[in-house]
Formats: sequence, structure tokens, C-alpha cells
Amino acid sequence: MVKAVIFDIGGVLINLDMDGCIRAFRENLGFERITELLDPYHQKGIYGDMEAGILSADEFRAQVLRESAPGSRPEDVDRSMRALLSGMEADTVETVKDLSARYPLYLLSNNNPISMGHILHMFQDYGINPETTFREQFISCEMKLLKPSAQIYMEAVTRVGLPAQEILFIDDNDANVQAARAVGLQARVYVAGTRLSILLSDL
Repeated sequence: MVKAVIFDIGGVLINLDMDGCIRAFRENLGFERITELLDPYHQKGIYGDMEAGILSADEFRAQVLRESAPGSRPEDVDRSMRALLSGMEADTVETVKDLSARYPLYLLSNNNPISMGHILHMFQDYGINPETTFREQFISCEMKLLKPSAQIYMEAVTRVGLPAQEILFIDDNDANVQAARAVGLQARVYVAGTRLSILLSDL
């Protein structure tokens, strides 16, 4: 029996636009190395270090600006990162609202402070209050743990306060789903472009 649901964010609740983000970094900053850093599932280099909590947001901005066109500003970095997030599907919004009335919901994401600021505003734009919809957010940069390490899932289970087998985890990366199952969680893969309501229709 499922008694709580944990969602990944990017690629599950919020659609990702990799090409748009690359284009934004090039056009806004002249930062060409973004293609070396950006990945649908696990960011690399300084981007990955920020998501692991090794670099702060300000340190990340400073490193990007050192390789950007003269006159580039920290807000240009933030605006370029915002381009990765392309919005939410209506079905996803309604599914989250419906489930939040019946289950405790949580977020578990490899993420960073800059994107999380954009994400929380985006939820609100779609009529989802993150403070009341999600009981807690398990974010890699704050926990200094990254999926698919067993530790991030075990810490989430501890903080949810339920047996792992009573918690359902949804992610778009099969490696993350398999790692969650390995510590006892129920877990399902969300495939981009499908309806979240269908994946969770048995709840």
C-alpha cells in the first residue's frame, strides 16, 4: 500500500528544454561550454558541483561569468538557467493537486539554488502552492547528496517517517528508479510526453 509519494522535479513535474537552455547561455552570455555541463539527468563540471552543494550559487555565477562575454551579469546567468524549465502539463498540474488532497507529497531532486527559485515560482504560476502541496523538499545541493546514491533515498525515507515499502518514488531516469528500489522504495519510471495521471491511475 502506498501512503506517500515522492516526485522528481525536472523531467517529471516540470518539462525540460535542453536546447533552449544551451541557446540562452550562448545568446545571453556567450558561454559556449554549457554543452559540456548540461545533462538531462546528472549535470557535470561546475553545474554538477553546484547541485552537489560543493559550489554555492554565487560561486557558480562567478565561474560562468569568467568565461562569458564582457558586460555579462549574474542575472544573465539566472535568466539562462530559467530557460531550462519549459512549464508544466495541465494533466500534471491536476494530478498533483488531486494527489495532494489524498497523500503526503514530497520532492526529491538533483537540483541547485538558482533553479529551485525559478521552480517554486513556476509552481505558483500554475496554481500549486509548494508550501502546502509538498510536505518537504529533498534537494541535493542542500543535502549534499546526489541521486542515485543510496544515502539520499535513505535520508528521505527517514524524514518521511514511513517504511520504505509504503513510499512511491517517481523519476524519469531508470538508474534513479532502480537505486530507489534497492533501498526498498516502490518506484516507477515516468516517460516524457506521457500523462502522469495514467502512470498513477491506480492510486
